[in-house]
Amino acid sequence: MSEITIYHNPRCSKSRETLELIIQSGQEPTIIEYLKTPPDRATLEKLLRDARLEARDLLRSTEDIYQQLNLENPDLSDEALLDAMESHPELINRPIVVSPLGTRLCRPAEKVLEILGNATPSLK
Repeated sequence: MSEITIYHNPRCSKSRETLELIIQSGQEPTIIEYLKTPPDRATLEKLLRDARLEARDLLRSTEDIYQQLNLENPDLSDEALLDAMESHPELINRPIVVSPLGTRLCRPAEKVLEILGNATPSLK
């Protein structure tokens, strides 16, 4: 099993760039297409905790459902935001990468370099 996991959306350019950086570093990540296999509540909470993010930090505000659910409301609790991400995984920002060196929301993609360790990609 790989030591690196990427929560990936193949339609997202940042997600594809991040995956490419991981592969160029010589590592084969476990790829979780989170729209097909959404993380459960416990996994979402662990990702947030490990990345030291708040629930709002992980929300994609550009999705139509974000506006429809009034998620810009600053009074919404983390619980309510997590409920929304669980029900609508397209609201989860990506890519999220987990490695033995940490968890990062890799926006920009180069943030993954912080948790790849000594393996450095051969940038083209």
